[in-house]
Amino acid sequence: MNIKEHIISFIKNNRVSTTEVADALSKTGVMADVLPVIDDVHEVGPIHCVFTANESNYQVHEEINQVHENEIIIVFTDNCGERAILGDLVSKYALLYRGAKALIVDGKVRDIAAIKRSKFKVWCKGTSPIGCFNIEADKFPQQKRAELMAKYNGAIAVCDDGGVVVIDNEHINEKVLQNLHRIEMQEDIWFFCLDTLKWDTKKIVCDKAYLQETDLLSSVHIQQLKELNKPLDDT
Repeated sequence: MNIKEHIISFIKNNRVSTTEVADALSKTGVMADVLPVIDDVHEVGPIHCVFTANESNYQVHEEINQVHENEIIIVFTDNCGERAILGDLVSKYALLYRGAKALIVDGKVRDIAAIKRSKFKVWCKGTSPIGCFNIEADKFPQQKRAELMAKYNGAIAVCDDGGVVVIDNEHINEKVLQNLHRIEMQEDIWFFCLDTLKWDTKKIVCDKAYLQETDLLSSVHIQQLKELNKPLDDT
């Protein structure tokens, strides 16, 4: 299992949230304003980039045929204004027939009622009944496409009720995996201090009193502290 597979497996098996992943990336990685269409969802997987531009979704129809099973699609847009990029037809094709795990649109979608009824795992920037045109137009800018492909294609997307966080190709490494483990340990200790010790959040988060008052912690927590003595943001 390579490092990418290790990271995906850890996030999936522990249902690591977008909040925790962003913290492991020093509070970065979010796709701004992208939110889920349905609730109580969590997906993680490798990214397959799709592009479209100039108020046309013709390029989406072309490129979505190259998606492989268990990939997470991100549709990047350019100069599409407020038009919806796709609707329930493309969502169904991508998620059911291509076998994608999730569909992320860096823009708006339509047919929102049908997408919700079908419980399709779609994340987007909002909805509109006004769609793009399905005719050929000037394609996504070549230089911008190359930059996005280098950063995101094959990278890792984590999607849940909080939105989408991407571990881009530069950050798929052992350090991020270690950070994810440390975040999980930190959350365990924080909620023990809150729920069992009844500490206030300043004492827990800001003062990190658990680093000194170790006699109140379990033996498991003591072991975890060896990894948590250094603030995560300094790693």
